[in-house]
Amino acid sequence: MSKQYELILTEQRDAVLLITLNRPDRMNAWTPAMSAEMSDAIEAANADDSIGAIVVTGAGRGFCAGADIGAVFEKNLEESADKEPEKPQVGDWVALCRRSKPLIAAVNGPSIGVGLTMILPFDQIVASSTAKLSARFVKMGLVTELASSHYLISRCGWGAGSWLALSGTTILGDEAAQLGLVDRAVEPERVLEVAMDMATELSGNPPAQLRFVKELLTANAVETDLNLIQQREHDLLEKSYKTPDHAEAIAAFMEKRPPVFR
Repeated sequence: MSKQYELILTEQRDAVLLITLNRPDRMNAWTPAMSAEMSDAIEAANADDSIGAIVVTGAGRGFCAGADIGAVFEKNLEESADKEPEKPQVGDWVALCRRSKPLIAAVNGPSIGVGLTMILPFDQIVASSTAKLSARFVKMGLVTELASSHYLISRCGWGAGSWLALSGTTILGDEAAQLGLVDRAVEPERVLEVAMDMATELSGNPPAQLRFVKELLTANAVETDLNLIQQREHDLLEKSYKTPDHAEAIAAFMEKRPPVFR
């Protein structure tokens, strides 16, 4: 991938695409333009057979310190009463994350508001033990977004998820890992290294099946109909049987060698 962006950096390292939010002077504060660039980079990676997984991190001291107040909220407040504010298509981001190649967040610093909720649909979150994380929407007179009212509960359970949303409290990476908000908390200097290693491991698995598994996890996570769950699994299992990657996995096993999927 060689496309140049204004608010993010992209770098391919072997089979992993590294996306870096690149507004370090503003702690990588989120803007609609940044979101559009991230979506474009992820879509491009999904279409690139040489990329197996994607890591997202932040430049400088922060991961993403929330929405850029001037670029986002001030505009809404200035809208005239007879003009309806433009509504962002928030569902598009969540849908993109769930149908994408594996996504891992490397949270190197503050991850606040949308800086947190935009990564909750990712497959894995690795955070610095000292990173500050907060779903602080209530403190701004707002409510949770990007399906975070689902993902906070899904990740942390009812009690912890409710507390994080209702209090808007800020916690550190170590506590976030204990609650399940993030998947791993590591030493600050190891965040990107650990995330890249995880992405490299995932990149070694068959691309189609990775997407199939994500599809099943997304659809079945809150499904209560066990017959429907099994039917979805059966349908994608049938597709998997017919893929070259399944044949390669069997051949590699029989020949006692590592499989090659890309």
